[in-house]
Amino acid sequence: QLAEKYKTKLNDEKVYDAPVVTEIAPFTVFYKAEDYHSNYYNQNREESYCRFVIKPKVEKFQKVFRNKLKH
Repeated sequence: QLAEKYKTKLNDEKVYDAPVVTEIAPFTVFYKAEDYHSNYYNQNREESYCRFVIKPKVEKFQKVFRNKLKH
């Protein structure tokens, strides 16, 4: 319910150029990733995928949610 409410708020406030269309579904099952997938970004920051895809998203997240993050 909270996720749907937030999705509606994002769309109502036109936070993004296009509507958020992500399906929000109930949790069913969780599979733990293999160890080499765990903490991938922190262990591979110099890889091109991390620098050009993940890093900008992490920086945007940190900027948007600065007041909610622990320092």
